[in-house]
Amino acid sequence: MNVSLAKDLSVYQLVMGVQVPPKPLSLSPATLLSLVRAQIDLLIEQQIAATLWVKLPPEKIWQSELARYQSSVGASSFIYTCQIDESEKGGDGGTGEENTPSSPYDVLVHLPPDSQLRRENFLMVLSPQFCSLILAHRPLKKRKNQTSGKLNTNKNQPLLIITTVEGRVIQQVLNGIQQAITPESSPIPIDFISPTAPQAALINQLFTKQLLRQDEINRQIITARTTKLQQLNQELHNKDQLQDEYLNNLCHELRTPLTHMKTALSLLNSPNLKPPQRQRYLQMLNTQCDQQNSLITGLLELVQIERNLEGTPLESVQLSEIVPGVVSTYQPVAQEKGIMLAYTVPTELPSIWCVSGWLRQIVINLLHNSIKFTPNGGQVWVRARIQGDYVQLEFRDTGIGIAENEIPKIFDRFYRVRTAATENYGGAGLGLTIVQQLLLRCGGSISVKSKLYEGSTFTVQLATVGNTPRAIAIENE
Repeated sequence: MNVSLAKDLSVYQLVMGVQVPPKPLSLSPATLLSLVRAQIDLLIEQQIAATLWVKLPPEKIWQSELARYQSSVGASSFIYTCQIDESEKGGDGGTGEENTPSSPYDVLVHLPPDSQLRRENFLMVLSPQFCSLILAHRPLKKRKNQTSGKLNTNKNQPLLIITTVEGRVIQQVLNGIQQAITPESSPIPIDFISPTAPQAALINQLFTKQLLRQDEINRQIITARTTKLQQLNQELHNKDQLQDEYLNNLCHELRTPLTHMKTALSLLNSPNLKPPQRQRYLQMLNTQCDQQNSLITGLLELVQIERNLEGTPLESVQLSEIVPGVVSTYQPVAQEKGIMLAYTVPTELPSIWCVSGWLRQIVINLLHNSIKFTPNGGQVWVRARIQGDYVQLEFRDTGIGIAENEIPKIFDRFYRVRTAATENYGGAGLGLTIVQQLLLRCGGSISVKSKLYEGSTFTVQLATVGNTPRAIAIENE
């Protein structure tokens, strides 16, 4: 059956056009749902076979109520489902309303895209035993769009809801629908005369069911809000625990150099101190001051990076413009230790998604570690190559290596590799943490292979331009 209604139909205006119209209440969509459910509950319990005129939101939670009624009452009921016809505008007409899915019920009533019913939902029940109307109207908020100048509707504002069992109001709506049916539509038997007054017992039952359904929805809302608050509280608790742990580690790291400096100062005050001893204690002071300075500098860098990560857009970067310059800066340091430092970065490698400053920091931190933990006479290689949709940047050394049980910890703040060697490698234990944070933002990945006393290989992968960066995956191999 082909049924269409004219564009100037508005159930809300029809209701408000009667003498002494029912008063609209400003209520939430949840309240509207409770009213609809209570109405369906009553029809099913009393097995009232009715004709329904409906226009409800397209979500399954609403459509399931009609299915529930249809399955309980069966073929003796009849449903006219109103749907906005978007085909005339080839989309959603610019309103943002989704198309109502094809109705499995009896008659689909087409409404034009610019129908006033776009801002209305309703359920009208017509039966000799019982008639009712539930109507929700979303007022047009008179605020102009700054770019288009068109009036916008605010979908977050409360609905104006009318619920009535008055025969004169329902009859007014029926007459309006009859007049709005287009001439080319199939004829609809709409000669129903609404009863003037429903049975008191049915009204009492409807009122009771409305209270029960509203109470059910309120409990669901409270439960959902409570669950959300519990999740937020747990997240805050976890965040506080991490912050406490971080502050404890920070205080410990800051205290350690100060303790060594205080010890050295006390020993320097000894009256019997010999020149070699004095020199040794002065060197201790100098080393611990450097350690303290390295720690503070690393912390400031980490705080600055974490603060600016989200606000910095990624850009197209060439490895050949960054890596050689950093390697040349470290050549004197490598030569002083007798370390052979070499790199291979082909100029034809594709650009990668990063920030030039971040890429420079990643290369500095990883190259610095490779040289620092490689003994005199060792070797350090830096090599870049294409690997699928990624550019792979590899840092390989013949250094002291990392024990297998320590590899999962090396990206933790302040963690420094424990070694049986007597040499103090110093450092703040933040270099790899900074590398991790930068890679997290630009969608790269880092993997580590190492054998104790044989060397380590850190492999960074960065997404090429044209390939969407993925979330970092830190793999310990």
